[in-house]
Amino acid sequence: MFYIVMGVSGSGKSTVGKLLSDRLDCPFYDADDFHPFSNIEKMRRGIALEDSDRLPWLLQLGELVARSINEKKSGVLACSALKEKYREIIEGKNSQNITWIYLYGDYKTIHQRLKDRTNHFLNEELLCSQFDTLEEPKDALTIDVNLEPQKIVQQIIELEKV
Repeated sequence: MFYIVMGVSGSGKSTVGKLLSDRLDCPFYDADDFHPFSNIEKMRRGIALEDSDRLPWLLQLGELVARSINEKKSGVLACSALKEKYREIIEGKNSQNITWIYLYGDYKTIHQRLKDRTNHFLNEELLCSQFDTLEEPKDALTIDVNLEPQKIVQQIIELEKV
């Protein structure tokens, strides 16, 4: 099984993803590590990415997921995956082998989290853009970001009977 932890920036995807991968003893991947430099620079300057910027990145993530599933290897990916069409690109033909985990939080909560962080490249305008873009998933485990990360992981384990 491959797990994809999704949500807007500041929702805790990387933290929860790392904890989940440790718990499941499988590799962790952060989608931000796969962005080309040009995408990161755009986001640093407060410029929202266009779908044309995202497509090569999403295809690369889809290849990573497909390769892992084809090799019968579990993994955890932290990825915003804000739109349904982005999730479809990442899934490819592997939807039965993927569990989507949506870390839900309201704008006020997420905004405060980002204000408290000093090492994140996302700014307030981009956070607004992410909330505007977000298409909440229908077929995902939806978990409140206000829980402690360890409790979120425990809830995932219990809901998935891993």
